[in-house]
Amino acid sequence: MAWPTPFKTAVLALGLMVASNSMAADKGLLDAVRAGQLAQVEQLLAKGADLDTRAIDGSTPLLLATQANRVDIARALIEAGADVNRKNLMQDSPYLLAGASGHNQILAMTLAHGADLKSTNRYGGTALIPACERGHVETVRLLIDAGVDVNHVNRLGWTGLMEAIVLSDGGLAHQQIVAMLIGAGANVNLPDRDGISPLQQAQKRGQVAIAKLLQEAGAQ
Repeated sequence: MAWPTPFKTAVLALGLMVASNSMAADKGLLDAVRAGQLAQVEQLLAKGADLDTRAIDGSTPLLLATQANRVDIARALIEAGADVNRKNLMQDSPYLLAGASGHNQILAMTLAHGADLKSTNRYGGTALIPACERGHVETVRLLIDAGVDVNHVNRLGWTGLMEAIVLSDGGLAHQQIVAMLIGAGANVNLPDRDGISPLQQAQKRGQVAIAKLLQEAGAQ
């Protein structure tokens, strides 16, 4: 049976209106997250806004909340079912970015909601590697406890242990991180792609305390 033209037109108009309202809600969700408006985020979620709508760079609302360390908004999005592993065009996900940034409350939530511990960033590194580099002691602890591979090697040929040495000043935070990595089973003799060991890198940089930790763990 063929539907009359006025009926088809009405159905089409209704469909366009629904689609338009949905797009507005999705954009509104991104804007509300950027502005830190928790109440508005919750209202839009209740209206069915798409949790995985994308900003121009591919970032989801949860990734935007993670970037700004908006814990309450991130919690609302995660509890509503937002994907903690969905990446943007730069290959950042809420889980990976929380780890790299030391946003531990959000990181803990992603770990409790299906974070892919084997996922990697644009450098081929796990969340643990940039956390080691940046001296995020508690973040490293969370990721080790979660079971992230401490011997994963990124595209630069570095592990978390290597980055905690090569890209650090050898201070107290990085000393703690090196000790935690060793305690978690890090290979203290795994060299970089140039064949230079963690101990050699530490000695070259005058990182006496780290060199001692490595030697005590059997580094050569």
